[in-house]
Amino acid sequence: MQLRDIIQGKAGFRRRQEIFSYRDMLNDNVSLESSVAIGEDVVSRDLEGEAVILNLESGIYFGLDKVGTRIWSLLQEDGSLRRAFEGVQQEYDVAPEKLEGDLLRLVEELCAKGLLRVSSSQEGQPTRA
Repeated sequence: MQLRDIIQGKAGFRRRQEIFSYRDMLNDNVSLESSVAIGEDVVSRDLEGEAVILNLESGIYFGLDKVGTRIWSLLQEDGSLRRAFEGVQQEYDVAPEKLEGDLLRLVEELCAKGLLRVSSSQEGQPTRA
């Protein structure tokens, strides 16, 4: 079975009902000073410049466009939202306020799907949960 089959729904995974809210998965103070950890059961693959992230335990998957894929790549380095923000800001012409909002919304969505965990501590966090 290939990852492309999973994306196209041919793998037999059934989508689990999301029975938790964003608040269950996030600290109340998620900011650029937060760090993220990727779950041990989470894998990702690049497919023609776009990423697919899969939680092997739950079967939940998430697709990212080119910019989202770049953010995911930066988050995998050390989990720092600040460094991911700075990296994307250097590479793309985007207003800082828009980038911050988009980055935090992406992190919230990935957390809600069980693909990331957020902690309020800064440096030194492992990128795997």
